[in-house]
Amino acid sequence: MRRTLKDIISSEVKEDGDTRSDSASMMDVDLSADVDEGLCIDCGDQPGELICKTCDDTFCKVCFAYIHRTGKRKEHVVVELAVDSQSEEKTAADVTSAMQNEAEEQPAEEADGADENVNSTDIAESSSKSASEILERSKYIPLRLTADERKLLRLLEAALNVSEYTDKIDILAYTSKTKRIVQQLREMCSVLAGLVVASDIDLGQEIFQDKEFSDNAQWYQDIFEIGRRYKVMNPDKLRDTFGKLMYMIMDSRLPEVKMHMEFDLYKPMVTVYGFLEARDCVALLEDGLIISATAEINSANSRSQISSAIKRKEKAIELLASRYSTKKISKEQIRQCLYSIGDNHAYLRANQEPCEQMISYLTHYFSPDESSMKTSFLSAASEAIGLSSPDEDSLAIRYGRSGARLSHSHQKQYQYVLQSLSLWSMIMKDMFKLWMLADDDLLSNRTTYRLLNTGQGLNRVQACPNVSIAMQKIISAAQKRVGVWHGSSVVHLGDHAVPNSLFFLDKYLQVPRILNPLTIAIRVIDNELSKDPFVVDWATAQFGSIDRLKKIILGDFFRHGFDGSGADNFYDAGSCIDGRLTSAWNWANQVSKKDYYKMFLLTGFNGFNGSDGF
Repeated sequence: MRRTLKDIISSEVKEDGDTRSDSASMMDVDLSADVDEGLCIDCGDQPGELICKTCDDTFCKVCFAYIHRTGKRKEHVVVELAVDSQSEEKTAADVTSAMQNEAEEQPAEEADGADENVNSTDIAESSSKSASEILERSKYIPLRLTADERKLLRLLEAALNVSEYTDKIDILAYTSKTKRIVQQLREMCSVLAGLVVASDIDLGQEIFQDKEFSDNAQWYQDIFEIGRRYKVMNPDKLRDTFGKLMYMIMDSRLPEVKMHMEFDLYKPMVTVYGFLEARDCVALLEDGLIISATAEINSANSRSQISSAIKRKEKAIELLASRYSTKKISKEQIRQCLYSIGDNHAYLRANQEPCEQMISYLTHYFSPDESSMKTSFLSAASEAIGLSSPDEDSLAIRYGRSGARLSHSHQKQYQYVLQSLSLWSMIMKDMFKLWMLADDDLLSNRTTYRLLNTGQGLNRVQACPNVSIAMQKIISAAQKRVGVWHGSSVVHLGDHAVPNSLFFLDKYLQVPRILNPLTIAIRVIDNELSKDPFVVDWATAQFGSIDRLKKIILGDFFRHGFDGSGADNFYDAGSCIDGRLTSAWNWANQVSKKDYYKMFLLTGFNGFNGSDGF
């Protein structure tokens, strides 16, 4: 039996006595269109999964949950389409509750051929298994920019590119610093005003004609907030100008500068939670359907699976937009919030997954047990081709050899690498929260900076209390995860090594820039180069085998990417929290000298700078 959506809704309204507007009109569905058998009677493009015996129709799970969520429809009798007709019948309320629990559990989907790779299921979804976690995370997720805000962003980028703010402020001079700051800030405001007039003369006249800078304080605060919000969501952007932007806001908040300017450039960053809270729509974040609406589409799946996932996600977004739109918040604004949460999931996948991938490589190719670290045929192969000693499978390092600054046995180095990668993974997971805390520390009125020579030029040294507390919690969680902790747990913040929270953020943004090219290279060697007979012959002649090549690359990184090198003294590098990343960056700078570098180039590798890597 086939019925139109209009028939269903009219019968439902008569049965329930419900006078609310029908869902079809809210979703702009053509009520006169027929639906083919086997498909959902509501959306018409998803396979039917549930049969409502009261309605005598078939629904997909998403449409069923939406239509049967209120009124007498919650008591409708339903059975699963794939289940035998004699199976137990349930009410719509029971099925909807079970579906929400199932969605919150987010079971992992194993990808084909993932025998030694990290499961391709999104880390974002596995770390946000319930709507309540998404609600907590949304407090630190910046709101995605609108089209109008992106236009203002282009103006800000253009103004920052021509500004010489730090060259004229962060110097040793005999003239008044306050006077120089006020002059440069006024110059920046003038440039922004000029760019607005040049791009839209009518708008420019409306905003700036016969007005002082302080009269447009809100506009200037908005445009600088847009730049900060954009940077959090896109860490590889504004790499040359973001420091100037933050330092301008810092200086504008100084009492003596604010007195002359009559305003400052600071505005709290707009987050998803704050945006929804201001419009009385926080309930959106507690809806179980938000998990489907914000899930990242896994490109490793088949084309049909991707297409189905996209339709399911779009359907969930439209249902939530229709359900929670009010006079205070439009459907488009709800979509913007959902897309922002989805951006966060994509960020986690791109930045946290390489850490987990490297942990899987460590556990797969190397053993923590020193007694089993040697494999006879690998050692024999190494000796036969004259590569190295039979102990090449060992991760042991010794002070003074190959630039190492530490002395670790194989077992100790294995644990040291494992705990470092686990720590980086947790930092990447909480990176948005750390961004917000660093923003508060940097732009706080409670702490001021000192301009000091840190050995790397004049830098603004400022305390980072919020970031420090958060890092101690992350380190404690990492210690519990790995069980055994080797090395120092000192975090450099507000000193000559990491002068302020801006340097801290820039330091840990290097983690995915180092690990992503490395994991991609291993994946390409395994999946593509291993199928080329010429490359296989070359790798066999020089390294013993393709598998041996991968192990040599990984072993070299696990040894010399975590050997305490890269700094002039033990205080700056060594085994401290920041020193581990310093060593990894030092290894990345020397990769062109490695025997396997030509194999790296064959995989498409270009560098570790984040923009030209692959």
